[in-house]
Amino acid sequence: MERLREADPGIHWVDEGDRGSGYWAVTRHAHVKEVNRRADVFSSGHSGAQMRDLDPNRTVSGSARHPTLVDMDPPRHTRYRRLVNRGFTPRMIGLLEDYLQNRTDIILDNVVERGHCDFVRDISAELPLQAVADVMGIPVEDRAKVCDWSNALIGRADPEFIKTREDILRAAAELFGYSHELQTERRSTPADDIITTLLAADVDGEALTEAEFDMLFLLLCVAGIETTRNAITWGMMAFFDFGDQWEKFVADPDRHMETAVEEIVRWSTPVLHFRRQALSDYELGGVRIAVGNKVVFWHAAANRDPRAFEDPWRFDIERTPNDHVGFGGGGPHYCLGASLARMEIRLMFREIAQRMPDIRLDGEPDYLRSNFIAGVKHLPVAYSPSPPYGTASLPRLGSAAGVSGTVGYGGHVERGAS
Repeated sequence: MERLREADPGIHWVDEGDRGSGYWAVTRHAHVKEVNRRADVFSSGHSGAQMRDLDPNRTVSGSARHPTLVDMDPPRHTRYRRLVNRGFTPRMIGLLEDYLQNRTDIILDNVVERGHCDFVRDISAELPLQAVADVMGIPVEDRAKVCDWSNALIGRADPEFIKTREDILRAAAELFGYSHELQTERRSTPADDIITTLLAADVDGEALTEAEFDMLFLLLCVAGIETTRNAITWGMMAFFDFGDQWEKFVADPDRHMETAVEEIVRWSTPVLHFRRQALSDYELGGVRIAVGNKVVFWHAAANRDPRAFEDPWRFDIERTPNDHVGFGGGGPHYCLGASLARMEIRLMFREIAQRMPDIRLDGEPDYLRSNFIAGVKHLPVAYSPSPPYGTASLPRLGSAAGVSGTVGYGGHVERGAS
């Protein structure tokens, strides 16, 4: 991607051979933002947001009527997004903070005494799972299953998660079956969660169908869990590679937190790319893109563009300004969970800085096999053991209401905080 970006004009035709129709690779920061913002020209709804071309006998999600939110164009996308936004208001996010602070404490309580752990399995995967599950009202005992389905759907090219195509279909079927169960339960017993909000709302005067709700449920589960856990993981790895930045952060987390969170998102860029289809002829950066052409814009390349970032290959927690495209480049598809993701990153790194200040790499990272998600499956780390909050009176950086006995990633039972 760097070679393509630095070769003028930074927009190049990629021949996919028998794997696809070919596409324009858009790699520079300014061009990525322009494509994002011109939804009137560059369509998500025409052929979906994934790089692969769809089977002409199928549509984005197997049904022309029920694409995911990322596979819609305005005005349909605008109406659905407005509906979903009701679960991600500043008030809702604020109400979550005390709960997620407590979840962060419990997650670290489970590992601080050991002196070593798998950072992904034991730390970074846990908080996004608990956050999304709580927003959506997923019961404690079901959260591990949701995480497993998410792993399977994102890791469809990775043999650790998927052995055959049937495994993918099974994971999707089980997730949709679970979605139907939740719908049935919430229709009979409403609760204060986004599922009840979605089921009670309407789009253009019509309530969401079961299939439409399924696609929203899929998107919120997969996108909410996978992206933030990888941002936290890549952020920790960046601190390992740039030890001076970790020392600076540990010395005063609150001073550096706001800019550090943005730099973690820029550096990690969990979603590598998205796809659009040109609805009309358009000139982008001096390149004529013809109607019907596929366009793939690369967040990962844009977030290392030296035209937008000074010394882009340096992880700098004081970087400002930091106009990254880690949450999208503006426009209608800007990440609706950005505020929640920022909160999770802030809570987790503040506690790690206090409770594991000497955390270090303790083996080789194991990367996800994917050209869509920049994923890390396992990250062995070590640190000096310390007592958990649950068994000792320690200074704390935050406060939260008590929560006990929840099931996390992999199905283990977490002990409650005192």
